[in-house]
Amino acid sequence: MAEWKNDIAKLIIPTPFPVGDVNIYVVKGEKLTLIDVGPRTEEAWEALKTQLKDLSLSPDDIEQVVLTHHHPDHAGLLDYFPDQLAVYGHRHNERWLFRTEEFLKAHDEFYYDLFPKCGIPDQYLSFIGLFKKTLRFSCSRSLTGTLKEGDNPPGLSDWTVIETPGHAQSQIGLFREKDGVFIGGDHLLAHISPNPLMEPPIHGETKRPKPQVQLNESLKKLRQFPIRLVYSGHGEDIYNCSELIEKRLARQHDRAMYVKQMLQEEPLTVFQICQRLFPSVYEKEFSLTISETIAQLDYLESLGEIRINKAGKSFYFSA
Repeated sequence: MAEWKNDIAKLIIPTPFPVGDVNIYVVKGEKLTLIDVGPRTEEAWEALKTQLKDLSLSPDDIEQVVLTHHHPDHAGLLDYFPDQLAVYGHRHNERWLFRTEEFLKAHDEFYYDLFPKCGIPDQYLSFIGLFKKTLRFSCSRSLTGTLKEGDNPPGLSDWTVIETPGHAQSQIGLFREKDGVFIGGDHLLAHISPNPLMEPPIHGETKRPKPQVQLNESLKKLRQFPIRLVYSGHGEDIYNCSELIEKRLARQHDRAMYVKQMLQEEPLTVFQICQRLFPSVYEKEFSLTISETIAQLDYLESLGEIRINKAGKSFYFSA
C-alpha cells in the first residue's frame, strides 16, 4: 500500500518488460509532482489509480510530471494524462517521446552503418526494426520545459537536478539536500547494474555517445553529494550509496578486463565478443547484449588498453 514518507510516496507499477516493476514517486512540493509515470498499458494505469487512491488522490490531482529519462517503462503512461499536464525533463528526452519520421529514419540508418563495422552478419539486419519494438509502450507528446544540471524544477524548490547520463542520454536525478534524498531513476539500482544503452548520435552531432564511460563518470559524480537514501527506478531503496557505487565500478572494470583477456588471444569483432560474453541470450536480447559489448570496448579504449583495426568492412579489436 502506497504511503507518504517525508513528502514522498513510492508507487510500484507493473511493466511488460523483463526488468519487472518500475518505481515511480509522488512528491509534495509547491506543486504535487509525479516523478516518472510507468509504461503505456492499461494494467499500469489501473495500478497507478489504485495506489494514488491509497493516498486519497486521483490522476487529476497530479499537477506536473518530471521524467528521470525517456525509456517507455518510465514515460509511456503520459499518454493517459491530459495534454495540458506540464511535463519536464532533460532535452534529450524529446526525440524519443515525440518521435518524428526524420528521427526514426536516422535511428535505423545509424544501425545499418554500425552493424557491418561490428561484424554482425547480414541475417541480423532485420533486428534493427525490432530495436524499436519497445516504443509501442511509449508516449507521443512533447516536453513542456527542459531541465539541466543545477536547476530547481518548477514547483520543487527543495530539489536540484543532477545530470547522470549513461543508462540513457536523457537520465537525470533529483537531490534534496536537507535530508540527503536522491530520486535517481535507473542510474543506480540495488540488485543489478543498469545497461549502458546504445543510442544514435545526439541531434547535430556525428559521433555516438559512449554510455559506459558516461555511466562511470556519472557514478563518480554522485560521490560528491551527501546522499543518504536513493529512491531508484527499480527494486529496493539504497542506503549504502557510496559502497554500492564502488562495487558497481569495480565489477564493471573486472568485466572489461575479461574482454581484454579474450583480445590478448586473438583479434575479434564486436559480434564475436558478444557471442562469447552472452552465448545463450545474445539472439534473444540482441540490442542489450550488443550495447553491453560495445560498452566494455569503449571503456577499454578510454583506458588505452586496446587497439582497433578499421582497415576492413568490420573493425577488429585487439589488446
